[in-house]
Amino acid sequence: MKIDFATDPPKQSNMNPMTRLVVEFGPLGAFFIGYILWDLMTATALFIPAMLVSLAISVKLERRVPLMPLVTTVVVVIFGGLTLILNDDTFIKMKPTIVNSLFAFALFVGLAFGRAFLKYLFGPAFQLDDEGWKKLSFRWAWLFVFLAILNEIIWRTQTESFWVSFKVFGMMPITIVFALTQLPLIQRHTIDPDAEAASETPGKDGGEKRK
Repeated sequence: MKIDFATDPPKQSNMNPMTRLVVEFGPLGAFFIGYILWDLMTATALFIPAMLVSLAISVKLERRVPLMPLVTTVVVVIFGGLTLILNDDTFIKMKPTIVNSLFAFALFVGLAFGRAFLKYLFGPAFQLDDEGWKKLSFRWAWLFVFLAILNEIIWRTQTESFWVSFKVFGMMPITIVFALTQLPLIQRHTIDPDAEAASETPGKDGGEKRK
């Protein structure tokens, strides 16, 4: 099985919706159960292997290394490992801040150079024109900034249990609501790949289609 870092967005996903749901939310579920039954350290200890398993499943089914899960897993392993080794929960609490900041930084840098890196994350789901990808990248970048700041405020000012609940049940709903608000933009900039292909198809006489 060939596995690579795709330079172009994949055309389609090999993972069915139910499997994707389990892969994406499984690690959070393991983290939450570990915290409810034991404590934050145990939750972190469960979170790290759960993320590694989730990434391995994604790679196996997608036949490519998914960028966002890869970055998230690396940060979880590093900051989760520091949490366990140093017995300091500050590191795992800062993990969402670091992850969201990295994604925001990458999107802003890409836009500064005229590239919409969000296309490499959402390409299988949407087919947008360049302007649409740039606008969507700009908006998602600011969402990541907002989530990073919000995480910092919550873990520094609220109780540990409140932060855990926010991490598991707060960030995802905020992200989903935000994504839904972007549907009008997506609809305005959606392109039809079949129509574009047809416009480039040669005429019946074997020559190129007249412009």
